[in-house]
Amino acid sequence: MTTDEVFMKKAIELAALAVEHGNEPFGAVLVKDGEAVYTNENQIYTATDPTFHAEAGLIRRFCKETGITDLSDYTLYSSCEPCFMCCGAMVWVKLGRLVYGASDRDLCEILGEQGNDCAELVFERSHWRPEVTAGVMREESICVLRDYFSGHQKG
Repeated sequence: MTTDEVFMKKAIELAALAVEHGNEPFGAVLVKDGEAVYTNENQIYTATDPTFHAEAGLIRRFCKETGITDLSDYTLYSSCEPCFMCCGAMVWVKLGRLVYGASDRDLCEILGEQGNDCAELVFERSHWRPEVTAGVMREESICVLRDYFSGHQKG
Protein backbone atom coordinates (compact mmCIF):
# COMPACT_ATOMS: atom_id res chain seq x y z
CA MET A 1 0.00 0.00 0.00
CA THR A 2 1.41 3.41 -0.97
CA THR A 3 1.59 6.33 1.45
CA ASP A 4 -1.25 8.03 -0.45
CA GLU A 5 -3.39 4.90 -0.10
CA VAL A 6 -2.71 4.66 3.65
CA PHE A 7 -3.95 8.19 4.30
CA MET A 8 -6.80 7.93 1.78
CA LYS A 9 -7.99 4.78 3.56
CA LYS A 10 -8.19 6.86 6.75
CA ALA A 11 -10.14 9.62 4.95
CA ILE A 12 -12.61 7.02 3.65
CA GLU A 13 -12.95 5.55 7.16
CA LEU A 14 -13.74 9.05 8.44
CA ALA A 15 -16.37 9.43 5.71
CA ALA A 16 -18.07 6.26 6.96
CA LEU A 17 -17.85 7.54 10.55
CA ALA A 18 -19.49 10.80 9.48
CA VAL A 19 -22.52 8.79 8.38
CA GLU A 20 -22.58 6.92 11.70
CA HIS A 21 -22.56 10.31 13.44
CA GLY A 22 -25.51 11.58 11.38
CA ASN A 23 -23.70 13.50 8.65
CA GLU A 24 -22.82 13.08 4.98
CA PRO A 25 -19.99 10.72 3.93
CA PHE A 26 -16.94 12.90 3.60
CA GLY A 27 -13.64 12.66 5.50
CA ALA A 28 -10.31 14.49 5.47
CA VAL A 29 -6.82 13.90 6.85
CA LEU A 30 -4.06 16.51 7.11
CA VAL A 31 -0.52 15.12 6.84
CA LYS A 32 2.91 16.61 7.38
CA ASP A 33 6.20 14.74 7.04
CA GLY A 34 4.43 11.41 6.64
CA GLU A 35 2.31 11.74 9.79
CA ALA A 36 -1.37 12.50 10.16
CA VAL A 37 -1.56 15.68 12.22
CA TYR A 38 -5.32 16.34 12.08
CA THR A 39 -8.47 14.60 10.90
CA ASN A 40 -12.04 15.69 10.40
CA GLU A 41 -15.32 14.39 9.08
CA ASN A 42 -18.30 16.18 7.57
CA GLN A 43 -20.43 17.74 10.32
CA ILE A 44 -23.03 19.76 8.44
CA TYR A 45 -25.97 18.26 10.34
CA THR A 46 -24.56 17.72 13.83
CA ALA A 47 -22.95 21.18 13.90
CA THR A 48 -26.00 22.74 12.20
CA ASP A 49 -23.55 24.39 9.80
CA PRO A 50 -23.89 23.77 6.06
CA THR A 51 -20.30 25.00 5.59
CA PHE A 52 -18.84 22.41 7.98
CA HIS A 53 -17.49 20.19 5.22
CA ALA A 54 -14.72 17.77 6.15
CA GLU A 55 -12.02 19.89 4.51
CA ALA A 56 -13.15 23.40 5.49
CA GLY A 57 -13.86 22.22 9.03
CA LEU A 58 -10.43 20.62 9.24
CA ILE A 59 -8.71 23.78 8.04
CA ARG A 60 -10.74 26.02 10.37
CA ARG A 61 -10.09 23.90 13.45
CA PHE A 62 -6.45 23.05 12.72
CA CYS A 63 -5.51 26.69 12.13
CA LYS A 64 -7.38 27.86 15.23
CA GLU A 65 -5.89 25.19 17.51
CA THR A 66 -2.31 25.45 16.25
CA GLY A 67 -2.01 29.07 15.12
CA ILE A 68 -0.58 27.75 11.84
CA THR A 69 -2.09 29.40 8.77
CA ASP A 70 0.47 28.46 6.11
CA LEU A 71 -0.09 24.84 5.08
CA SER A 72 2.41 24.80 2.21
CA ASP A 73 4.27 21.91 3.89
CA TYR A 74 1.08 19.85 4.33
CA THR A 75 -0.94 17.39 2.27
CA LEU A 76 -4.70 17.13 2.67
CA TYR A 77 -6.35 13.81 1.83
CA SER A 78 -10.05 13.98 1.05
CA SER A 79 -12.38 11.06 0.37
CA CYS A 80 -14.07 13.11 -2.37
CA GLU A 81 -12.91 16.06 -4.46
CA PRO A 82 -13.44 19.20 -2.37
CA CYS A 83 -16.16 21.64 -3.41
CA PHE A 84 -15.49 25.19 -4.59
CA MET A 85 -15.71 26.56 -1.03
CA CYS A 86 -13.22 24.05 0.37
CA CYS A 87 -10.84 24.53 -2.56
CA GLY A 88 -10.98 28.27 -1.91
CA ALA A 89 -10.00 27.66 1.71
CA MET A 90 -7.04 25.59 0.48
CA VAL A 91 -5.88 28.54 -1.61
CA TRP A 92 -6.04 30.93 1.37
CA VAL A 93 -3.96 28.60 3.60
CA LYS A 94 -1.53 27.83 0.77
CA LEU A 95 -2.03 24.07 0.99
CA GLY A 96 0.95 22.25 -0.48
CA ARG A 97 -0.82 19.22 -1.87
CA LEU A 98 -4.34 17.84 -2.24
CA VAL A 99 -5.07 14.15 -2.75
CA TYR A 100 -8.64 12.96 -3.29
CA GLY A 101 -10.50 9.78 -4.09
CA ALA A 102 -13.83 10.21 -5.91
CA SER A 103 -14.25 13.27 -8.11
CA ASP A 104 -17.09 15.79 -7.96
CA ARG A 105 -18.20 14.31 -11.28
CA ASP A 106 -18.36 10.85 -9.65
CA LEU A 107 -20.46 12.24 -6.80
CA CYS A 108 -22.78 14.14 -9.10
CA GLU A 109 -23.27 11.08 -11.31
CA ILE A 110 -24.57 9.27 -8.21
CA LEU A 111 -26.82 12.26 -7.46
CA GLY A 112 -28.10 12.49 -11.04
CA GLU A 113 -26.51 15.91 -11.48
CA GLN A 114 -23.77 17.37 -13.63
CA GLY A 115 -20.48 17.72 -11.80
CA ASN A 116 -17.51 20.02 -12.11
CA ASP A 117 -13.75 19.85 -11.92
CA CYS A 118 -13.84 21.93 -8.73
CA ALA A 119 -10.16 21.73 -7.80
CA GLU A 120 -8.95 22.49 -11.31
CA LEU A 121 -11.38 25.37 -11.80
CA VAL A 122 -10.51 27.07 -8.51
CA PHE A 123 -6.76 26.43 -8.49
CA GLU A 124 -6.10 27.43 -12.11
CA ARG A 125 -7.62 30.86 -11.44
CA SER A 126 -5.98 31.46 -8.08
CA HIS A 127 -2.76 32.97 -6.80
CA TRP A 128 -1.90 29.66 -5.11
CA ARG A 129 -2.04 26.23 -6.73
CA PRO A 130 -1.60 23.14 -4.59
CA GLU A 131 -0.24 20.05 -6.29
CA VAL A 132 -3.22 17.75 -6.95
CA THR A 133 -3.37 13.96 -7.13
CA ALA A 134 -6.80 12.66 -8.10
CA GLY A 135 -8.41 9.23 -8.05
CA VAL A 136 -6.54 7.56 -5.19
CA MET A 137 -8.74 4.65 -4.04
CA ARG A 138 -11.48 6.10 -6.23
CA GLU A 139 -13.68 2.98 -6.31
CA GLU A 140 -13.63 2.64 -2.52
CA SER A 141 -14.55 6.31 -2.19
CA ILE A 142 -17.39 5.98 -4.69
CA CYS A 143 -18.73 2.96 -2.80
CA VAL A 144 -19.13 4.98 0.43
CA LEU A 145 -20.85 7.79 -1.47
CA ARG A 146 -23.16 5.42 -3.34
CA ASP A 147 -24.12 3.55 -0.15
CA TYR A 148 -25.18 6.78 1.52
CA PHE A 149 -26.75 8.71 -1.33
CA SER A 150 -28.80 5.76 -2.55
CA GLY A 151 -31.03 6.49 0.44
CA HIS A 152 -30.44 10.19 1.16
CA GLN A 153 -30.62 13.47 -0.68
CA LYS A 154 -27.65 15.83 -0.77
CA GLY A 155 -27.52 18.73 1.70
